[in-house]
Amino acid sequence: MKSQFLLDPSITFLNHGSFGACPKPIFEEFQRFQLELENEPVVFIQKKLPQYLKLAKAPLAEFIGCDAADFFFVPNPTVAINTVMRSLKLNPGDEILATNHEYGAMDRTWHFYCKKSGAKYVRQPISLPIVSKEQIIEEFWKGYTSKTKVVFLNQMSSSTALIFPVKEICDKAQELGLITIVDGAHVPGHIDLNITDLNPDFYTGTLHKWMLAPKGSSFLYVKKEFQDDLDPLVVSWGYESVAPSESRFLDYHEYQGTNDHSAFLCTPKVIEFLEQNNWKEKSKACKQIVFANYQRFCDLLKTRPLAPITEEFLGQMASIPVKTYKPAELKDLLYDQYKIQIPVMPLNGNIYLRYSINAYNSQEDLDILYKALEDIIQTTDLIEA
Repeated sequence: MKSQFLLDPSITFLNHGSFGACPKPIFEEFQRFQLELENEPVVFIQKKLPQYLKLAKAPLAEFIGCDAADFFFVPNPTVAINTVMRSLKLNPGDEILATNHEYGAMDRTWHFYCKKSGAKYVRQPISLPIVSKEQIIEEFWKGYTSKTKVVFLNQMSSSTALIFPVKEICDKAQELGLITIVDGAHVPGHIDLNITDLNPDFYTGTLHKWMLAPKGSSFLYVKKEFQDDLDPLVVSWGYESVAPSESRFLDYHEYQGTNDHSAFLCTPKVIEFLEQNNWKEKSKACKQIVFANYQRFCDLLKTRPLAPITEEFLGQMASIPVKTYKPAELKDLLYDQYKIQIPVMPLNGNIYLRYSINAYNSQEDLDILYKALEDIIQTTDLIEA
C-alpha cells in the first residue's frame, strides 16, 4: 500500500496518529472538488454545496452509526469541543469530570471555560499500568461528587494510546443524569464505532486520521435533545436564515461563511477506498504488528507496557514509556539523524514514545526504530536504559 500514499519515501513514518496520511485517490478527489469550487465559486457555494454535504453525510452516518441529521462537519475535534463548551451553562462550583489522559488542547479548552464560568475541571488520575477495564471505571468514578455535571472522556488517549471503556462510563453517567461528551479523535476507521450504541450526548471524531481523509475533516454529533441549545461557534447566514432548511440545528452550524468544504465532500470516496481495499483486514494486520513489538521495545527501554497487549486496550498505536529528560531533543535526533518521524510525548510527568502502524508500514519500519534506539542508548545520554 505504500505506493498509494504521498508520504516521503526517505522518512520512516511512524506517526500516523498525529495528522493521518491521505492516499492518492482520495487526495485527487479533494483536488477535484477544489477545482470545481474555483471554476464557479458562486454556483458551488450557493447552489451545489448543500446537496454535496448531504451526499457526503449519508455514507458517513452509516459508517459511524447515527442519523445524518444529528451531526455536522468541523475541521477538527478542537473546534467541535469548543462549540460544545461555549454552549454549556454551568454554575460556579459545578464540576467537569475527565481523566488525566486527555488531549492537551482539550485540557486547555476546559481550563479556559472554567476560568470564565467558575466551574471546576477534574482530571481524575487513572493509574498505570492498566490492569483491567474495571480498574479504569472504578478509578474514574472516584472523581464523582454531588457537584459533577459533565463527564468528558477521550475514547482513545493520544499520549498513552489506550482505549477507554466509554460505553460503560456513558451508561452510568446517563443513570446519574450527567451530560456526556466524548472525544473520539482517534476512533473512526481505527476501532469499531457505533454512536447510537455508545449513546453519548456529544461525540466528535476525525476523518483525517485513521479514515485517511484530507486534513481538516471531522464531525460533531449532538443528541437530538441538545441540538436546540447548541449555539453556533460562528454566527453567520445560517442563523435566522431567510431560507431555512428542515433543520435549524444544521443551518446554524453548517453555513458559517466562506470555507473550503472540499475535505468534507471527499467522505464518500474515503469510505469507498476503505471498502475496496478491505481495510478491516489491513487494520487487523497492523494491530498484530503493534502487539508483536510492544514488549520488545519495552524490554529495550527497560520499561513496562501500559496495559495488557490486547484489542481491549490497544489499536494501531502503542506508547512506550521512555526514561528521558530531553523529549524534544530525542524526537529531533530521531528525525534529523535517523529519518524517523515519531512523537515523543510528555504526560503527567512521564514520557512516551508512540508508534503508529498503518497499511503503508511494515515490520521493517519498527526494526529501523529499534536499531536507532539501540544506537542512541549506546552513544548518547538521552535515554536512561
